[in-house]
Amino acid sequence: MNRIIIFDTTLRDGEQSPGASLNVDEKLVIARQLDRLGVDVIEAGFPISSPGDFQGVQLIAERVHRPVICGLARAVSPDIDAAGEALKPAKKKRIHIFIATSKIHMDKKLRKSPQEVLESAVSAIKRARNYTDDLEFSPEDASRSDLEFMCQVLEAAIDAGATTINIPDTVGYAVPEDYGRRIQDILEKVPDARKVVISAHCHNDIGLAVANSLAAIKAGARQVECTINGIGERAGNASLEEIIMALKLHRDTYQADTGINTQELWTTSRLVSNLTGLEVQRNKAIVGENAFAHEAGIHQHGVIQDRECYEIMHAEDVGWRGTNLVIGKHSGIHAIERILKERGYQLEKEQLREVIQRVKEVADREKKVEENDILALARDVMTDLAPEEQLLGLKEFSVMTGNAFTPSATIKLTIEGKEVVGTAVGVGPVDAASHALQSILNANIGPQLQLKEYGLKAITGGTDALAHASICFEDEIGNQFRGEAIDKDVILASVHAMVKGANRAINFRKHFPSGVPERTSSKSAASAPAQSPKL
Repeated sequence: MNRIIIFDTTLRDGEQSPGASLNVDEKLVIARQLDRLGVDVIEAGFPISSPGDFQGVQLIAERVHRPVICGLARAVSPDIDAAGEALKPAKKKRIHIFIATSKIHMDKKLRKSPQEVLESAVSAIKRARNYTDDLEFSPEDASRSDLEFMCQVLEAAIDAGATTINIPDTVGYAVPEDYGRRIQDILEKVPDARKVVISAHCHNDIGLAVANSLAAIKAGARQVECTINGIGERAGNASLEEIIMALKLHRDTYQADTGINTQELWTTSRLVSNLTGLEVQRNKAIVGENAFAHEAGIHQHGVIQDRECYEIMHAEDVGWRGTNLVIGKHSGIHAIERILKERGYQLEKEQLREVIQRVKEVADREKKVEENDILALARDVMTDLAPEEQLLGLKEFSVMTGNAFTPSATIKLTIEGKEVVGTAVGVGPVDAASHALQSILNANIGPQLQLKEYGLKAITGGTDALAHASICFEDEIGNQFRGEAIDKDVILASVHAMVKGANRAINFRKHFPSGVPERTSSKSAASAPAQSPKL
């Protein structure tokens, strides 16, 4: 069996999904679960893109020791240095360098000649060797690149010290036959290609990311880059859980194995979904709610007789859990801690104490607290305790609404210790609260925010269920900021979520006063914002 290296980019490419945003603590929790899952490489972020991304990579490098911790960098010196510094604490570290090799990218985005691209790649790899010998190189938009030129760049990259060569289908253009053939061509045409690891990185724009990744393995790739639940830019990335189970079910076909503990797949899927706010569709392969459900009578009869009639894998194989444990006010802290650990929430002591306190407060008001309530409270605590998000605080809130008058809201906030009040009307209480919050921001600190998305759902059933509110603000430049909160009161949950979203917007503006992350001075970055790498 060939051992396939699993390179997880949930925390880098996955977090680029529209609407997904993670703070440093949330990234650490996911990284720890990825370690528990058994991934070989964690691409923890793009350190040059923001202080938060730098801190996230650095914290994961300090706290997660078994996997290789990887940081992304463009082929420019500031990116390389930022990645190297962020990765310093890691026991095993990798810098992942990329530069585009397709004609459209070189002409339109980089505005560089092929020779300049080749020279930039070599120079970047040599610079990165000052920080680590584990270097990965990606020719961006590889599936649309001229094969001969790309192979020339890859040969130079290997000569310069690259140890992994990744072939990204950046725009999801490839089909399995062509993508597999491209991997074979690289192995045949590039000297020393068989002495390094060839990797596949596929996007899902036409729904072929997993198929292309499997074709690459069949053709000789020994690393696949993927994300939990297939999240990522546009239509997403290759889904880790689908690749893993395909390899497990078809061992004879692919002659490949991984170090993944498949019984952690469901837990990891739900953890990423909870923390990113990106729900798993019910019919999602492997980890969707319907993946092991049978409604048709003929299917039910077959499953009753023998599960293998209609199930090619068992729910237990992927760690699916149908139970929802109930915690009462007399339940011990160990039961709460066990639930959190089993669901991937390996929290710091301060966070755990706060979660336990909130669970007991809810249990005092209600007869029971269900498992999903505990996870929602943990998510809320991780956001509340993030130090970079405490510039804005909710002091008081009141709302008046009904069918005979215009809804209105009054909010009192603390802004770095100073109390301010805003009042506004709206088409409903949430709309009025949004306008009141905006009036405070306009009069005091900015930025201009508009409520673009609003969602509300019950965590568990019943009229006394905790409410989960999620919002998305957009500023005048187009940056988006997500906020989530839970409370028994649906309006209060909504207001708390808006305050969290506003906090993120204010913190972003503090780091980037212009509203746009700083660009590097390098010519290669002339039209590529640092916060949006496209691999």
